[in-house]
Amino acid sequence: MDTAFLLNSLWVMVSTVLVILMIGGFILLETGSTRMKNAGHIAGKTILTFGISSIVFWAVGYGLIFGEGNSILGFSDFFYSGYEVEGLSLSGSVFFLFQLAFAGISITIAFGGFAERAKLSVYVVFAVFFSILVYPFIAHWIWGGGWLAEHGKQDFAGSTVVHLTGAMGALAATLLLKPRLGKYNKDGSANKIDGHNLVFTALSVLFLWVGWFGFNAGSTLSVDGAFFGFVALNTNLAAAAGTIAALAVSWIVMGKADIPMMLNGTLAGLVGITASSGFVDTWAAVVIGLVSGILVFYSIRFFESKQIDDPIFALSVHGAAGVWGTLSTGFFATPELATVGKPGLFYGGGFDQLGVQAMGVLASGAFAFVVSYLILLGMKMVMNGLRVTEDEENIGLDISEHGIYGYPEFVNIEATIRESKRETKVENPSLVTQRPSIN
Repeated sequence: MDTAFLLNSLWVMVSTVLVILMIGGFILLETGSTRMKNAGHIAGKTILTFGISSIVFWAVGYGLIFGEGNSILGFSDFFYSGYEVEGLSLSGSVFFLFQLAFAGISITIAFGGFAERAKLSVYVVFAVFFSILVYPFIAHWIWGGGWLAEHGKQDFAGSTVVHLTGAMGALAATLLLKPRLGKYNKDGSANKIDGHNLVFTALSVLFLWVGWFGFNAGSTLSVDGAFFGFVALNTNLAAAAGTIAALAVSWIVMGKADIPMMLNGTLAGLVGITASSGFVDTWAAVVIGLVSGILVFYSIRFFESKQIDDPIFALSVHGAAGVWGTLSTGFFATPELATVGKPGLFYGGGFDQLGVQAMGVLASGAFAFVVSYLILLGMKMVMNGLRVTEDEENIGLDISEHGIYGYPEFVNIEATIRESKRETKVENPSLVTQRPSIN
């Protein structure tokens, strides 16, 4: 066994760990961006659904993506047993785990559109169907030698395969689930529903930023020439540019430097560079990040104006930025780095690669949305609805779905304060220390 094989295996295994730790980032992102009464539920279902997607990927997902088949789907290598893969310059088991982590991230993104109103059973069932009928098709088309790969579709680490696919699942869910209670008024105006912990949200973005080095740089699958360092550099530049751009545009348009918008800009920059990180020069990475940060600001405002309630902003961060990131290689891919497909428009490649990228976006996005929508529509009919009752939504999914709060001490304090007010018959309740509502 040669040294290169061992080093490649070690590098991709480290990258796999970084990608799986991004699940922790998504836990903090979702809990911090939503209300306290749903924190435990969101954290728990994220771990549960990653477990489900892992088993499904082992049983059938890997084979559907990388098995021998046709240009649409693979039909072999089910129930992967750890065998080595011919022609692969690293351990087959490590490669399997790396791809499993990507599949788990995609379904986690999709579940952003379910937040604060879907039944736990819906997460469980949809995780199975998404992991069989949605993600493997698109991953096979682009990464498994399918028809988009035959056309030279560029997606270095998954702006389309992982992020756009997950975002389209989120869009299907949020359309069927309808907005959260109290999100919109009768006149169509939106009420702001703030997340309960901005520190969690900021920390989650830092974790995801670091994890993205495994996501993008790990997709080199090799230590040869240390090219992973260049990919990591592009990744960091785009994230930084997205951060600055989103903060700047929010400050200019809204008159305030909006911190949540800045954090979404960071993530949008990371999503945008994911398709192109191995195909573009550093200056282009900065441009891609800047456009991603501006795009996510206006995308969030657009979806809110259309009364599409997206609590975690998956449609904008992963959807809009995923589309832009995929298209960006059609502009910026260099002749030296375009190991897949052709150079971009700005490097003399004409519109050929841009056309392929656009075709990939349309085909993959439409497929992911339509199939996800049909799956959820069928589930809605069979499972007596996708959404918890109004009473359950009002008290929070921690209690209604699990019988415990994510912050039980806080609830006990609330109860103590209420009881104290009743017993002492406070004449001026404003003199009593006020605590924020559990909502």
